[in-house]
Amino acid sequence: QLGLSGVDRIFEVLDTEPRIRDREGALELETIEGRVDFDEVHFHYTEGVPILRGIDLHVQPGETIAFVGPTGAGKTTITSLISRGYEVTAGAIRIDGHDIRDVKRRSLTRHMGVVLQNPYLFSGTVRENIAYGRPEATGEEVAAAATAVGADDFIGRLPNGYDTVLQQRGQNLSVGQRQLISFARAILAAPRILVLDEATAYVDTQTEVIIQRALRELLKNRTSFVIAHRLSTIREANRIVVLDQGRIAEIGSHDELLAKGGIYSNLYK
Repeated sequence: QLGLSGVDRIFEVLDTEPRIRDREGALELETIEGRVDFDEVHFHYTEGVPILRGIDLHVQPGETIAFVGPTGAGKTTITSLISRGYEVTAGAIRIDGHDIRDVKRRSLTRHMGVVLQNPYLFSGTVRENIAYGRPEATGEEVAAAATAVGADDFIGRLPNGYDTVLQQRGQNLSVGQRQLISFARAILAAPRILVLDEATAYVDTQTEVIIQRALRELLKNRTSFVIAHRLSTIREANRIVVLDQGRIAEIGSHDELLAKGGIYSNLYK
């Protein structure tokens, strides 16, 4: 009886109709440069309660954009819209000039990588976890990705190196080590567009130094969107976008925004 009730719930999930479907004749994006345009984007989860109000932002390929602002300002919502986790309420988001609503979602997400503040690691070897986005990758490619972000050092000290089996969610690793593996996973998958959502939120300051070096390698030549409350992690962004109540309140480099003496300056102080 317990098994049958479990099966009922499983099929309830499997039978759920997706909210977002590809349009008839949707485009297949084989390659992208990584230009992202937000054209007067509005969005709400609940009718009459706006989350984003007229976001107008144009990002060049390879540019790093940081989003900062108080909780509820719309930072994570913006990044969810890029991958069509939700559809915009009004306006449009374009990648390389294509409205993402006209693009097959699977082909869109194939060019995107996401690193969260709580990276999800599976029960399996270190090698399998790094190769999650590219299961066909060779051992040399996996090791090169780990070396690029500085994870190779601690992996070499594990009992069986890359063949060390991780517990569920990687509980036999520290928070910083789990994060470095998630960075290596992103490097190996080689996305053109990368989203880092509070990726350094739970690491100590010593580990953050290692992760900062890994971030430089991770962001290189990729269009990147970085969300961070810890402002030390975004000083090197090309532009910092300050969100306030769903609108862009300020935009500029770290030094420009400090000189302006506005919201960002107060946050930084």
